[in-house]
Amino acid sequence: MGFVLPDERPVPAVTAPQMREIDRAMIEDFHIELLQMMENAGRNLADLAGTLYSPRTIVVLAGPGGNGGGGLVAARHLRNRGAHVSVVLGAAGLAPVPARQLDIIQRMGVPVLDQPVAADLVIDALLGYSLRGDPAPRFAELITWANGQPAPVLALDTPSGLDVSTGRPSTPCVGASATMTLALPKTGLAGSAVTGRLYLADISVPLLLLERMGLAAPGMFRDGPVIELQTRPGPQNAVM
Repeated sequence: MGFVLPDERPVPAVTAPQMREIDRAMIEDFHIELLQMMENAGRNLADLAGTLYSPRTIVVLAGPGGNGGGGLVAARHLRNRGAHVSVVLGAAGLAPVPARQLDIIQRMGVPVLDQPVAADLVIDALLGYSLRGDPAPRFAELITWANGQPAPVLALDTPSGLDVSTGRPSTPCVGASATMTLALPKTGLAGSAVTGRLYLADISVPLLLLERMGLAAPGMFRDGPVIELQTRPGPQNAVM
């Protein structure tokens, strides 16, 4: 299965190691800071949440890494747009950049709860593309809670618990209503039953970087920073 844009142009897909190299090169070779990437991801996620669901109440499940940081950025933007937002953390010790995002929302008065509460929308920002094995107990608890909610679940980058390279769901794994993946789609998202509607968001990866990796996709975001993807039979790493 491969990915295509609405006009049927193919979009290249990447494995977790390839995405890790893209992140490394953005920071080390192009000096695009993690804070910038996180801001792009979170703002785009907030935009998509509003477009798809127009929620009045939102609970953000945030992990300790970059995925969680993106969810915290989305929480900030959604609160500024008038939504009632609460945050539940999957772990106490956050990496430095997500910790900065947490400090910001706490200064804004966004409640950080020990346990999630029912809301119009659940944002899954617990686990990103680096997951190996089944989620730890606290993450498993929050994933199970999200799957039991009547509200839609919007996942950032990947549904938590899904192996983005192979498409193998862990136990448990979020069953998302929609997923907004970042930069390029991941190979394991193709044909997965847990992603829901699949969207791709721009985090400002330089085209030159993608060209160097043989993944060039010129004009991919020419109609906007978030685009809906479809899957079609064919190779996953088709190059435009």
